[in-house]
Amino acid sequence: MEELSRPREEVALAQIMGQLCGGNRRGRQDASHMIESIAKTSPKQLFAYVDDLMDALDRPEAQTRWEVLSALSEMAKVDAGRLAEAYEGAESSLFDEGSATVRLSAFRFLTSYGMGDPKRSDEVWPLLDEAVQCYHGDPEYHDMLVCLLDFARGNISEASAEALAARVSFDAENGRSYIKAFSTEIADAAKR
Repeated sequence: MEELSRPREEVALAQIMGQLCGGNRRGRQDASHMIESIAKTSPKQLFAYVDDLMDALDRPEAQTRWEVLSALSEMAKVDAGRLAEAYEGAESSLFDEGSATVRLSAFRFLTSYGMGDPKRSDEVWPLLDEAVQCYHGDPEYHDMLVCLLDFARGNISEASAEALAARVSFDAENGRSYIKAFSTEIADAAKR
């Protein structure tokens, strides 16, 4: 496939963002799917459209929200500081009653956002802690533990690390299967 010239890429991305902000549900879902794909290979391209991405977190369809949150997670690995305004939308999505996938994507974004800076880790920890308590044992909990392990290995504050180790300590000592294994690994990583 021929590589698109820079201006054509910019035009194409602007069109995708226009579709994401549009009134057609199917168009928004198609756009969010493309945006998630772009974020996996070229997340820097999306920073010019942060406002549009954050606006998409208020869309009614779950797919748009989870794919945009997934894109924001990839972007957070590059420059989480530029995504502070996405925090509120992610918080709402974290407790979405209709979609476990949206909740997991919000959790993943919040761990990605918080794990690169001690202040941000303190900001997100109360939400992560609440989510761990709410969704313990749910189908998405395994993937939440994977995210928590990454968070524990990140540049988080001592207070967040201590609180995280305390949160998983019961399961590390008394849990079963993957919950015990991950909790032990998270606790060890948080204790550094």
